[in-house]
Amino acid sequence: MASHGSGKEAKLAGFKVGPRYTGAMFIGEGAYGMVISCQDTNNGEKVAIKRICPFEHRLFCQRTLREIMILKRFQHPNIIGIKNMMLGQGPAANDVYIVQGLMETDLHKVLKKTRLSSEHICFFTYQLLCALKYIHSANVIHRDLKPSNLLIDATTTCDLRVCDFGLARVFDPHHDHTGVMTEYVATRWYRAPEVMLQAKSYTKAMDMWSVGCILAEMLSNRPLFPGKNYVEQLNLIISIIGKPSAESTGWIVSDKSRNYLLNLPDAQRVDFAVKYPSATPAAIDLLYKLLALNPMERISAEAALAHPYFAEYHDEEDEPTAGHPFSFEYELDDLPHDRLKELILASIRDFQPMPEPM
Repeated sequence: MASHGSGKEAKLAGFKVGPRYTGAMFIGEGAYGMVISCQDTNNGEKVAIKRICPFEHRLFCQRTLREIMILKRFQHPNIIGIKNMMLGQGPAANDVYIVQGLMETDLHKVLKKTRLSSEHICFFTYQLLCALKYIHSANVIHRDLKPSNLLIDATTTCDLRVCDFGLARVFDPHHDHTGVMTEYVATRWYRAPEVMLQAKSYTKAMDMWSVGCILAEMLSNRPLFPGKNYVEQLNLIISIIGKPSAESTGWIVSDKSRNYLLNLPDAQRVDFAVKYPSATPAAIDLLYKLLALNPMERISAEAALAHPYFAEYHDEEDEPTAGHPFSFEYELDDLPHDRLKELILASIRDFQPMPEPM
């Protein structure tokens, strides 16, 4: 528990999750809200509880509802699940509490203080791709993969779970998404180049670019493309991936973006084997396939799992798909604020936990 006067104690007092959940300890907070750890007195299990206040803004309602709808449906050992949901009482009636499994840390925190072994890097990347194979098979794009959204159980099994689906979108391959997915997407350092270059539409390949950025960061404990702004981000990518030929840029529909790209100084692709001398040839080969500039040439999650880099782990029977493509019954972007609030309240009221994935 935080010391008296630190502010954390006052924040913890605002968490009204008893009598079932006890022993609150502060974990962290951000734009999404605040997270604590507690013990579930029903079964003795340690859980994480995220408190969100989504109802003041329509965008917060949208993101909260989207995450709830997706995580209620998903069941995979490498994706964080929802164990319970509650609404605050009395003056805190606008607080939403989402109870999830407690994970010790996240990959961002791990990389700040630990140099990962080759085995850990391979295993974490494998688990991330298992999650993405499942997510993408449901026609969902996460759109904000980054180290802080990868929860890690570092002390025992080194399990990894993907979290934070607030920016996720359902992708219909038969629908033209041009101009639809233009809201904020992905932290800049992990953002696919097609987002900045205004490609025709966003696809599952967006997430695969982020996987490449995360793999590179694990290999060196430094982000690969730490751009300070939009322009620097794109320039950094080209300086490392190499400047494409004019003939290979047909996937960029914006003439302005294509001309900007082609007017950049010539740049040859960086030799990742030199940049990451501790990485195996298989890891380097996969990295190039993940960081293909053209999203149509980028490796898929399913193909990546079959890559020689994961020969020790790959087993199709342990890499399930979602079974049925996901679709929202309504387009959340078109719903008014009050309707979004109604749907969140109904989701909490009708919540039934799914069995734990094996």
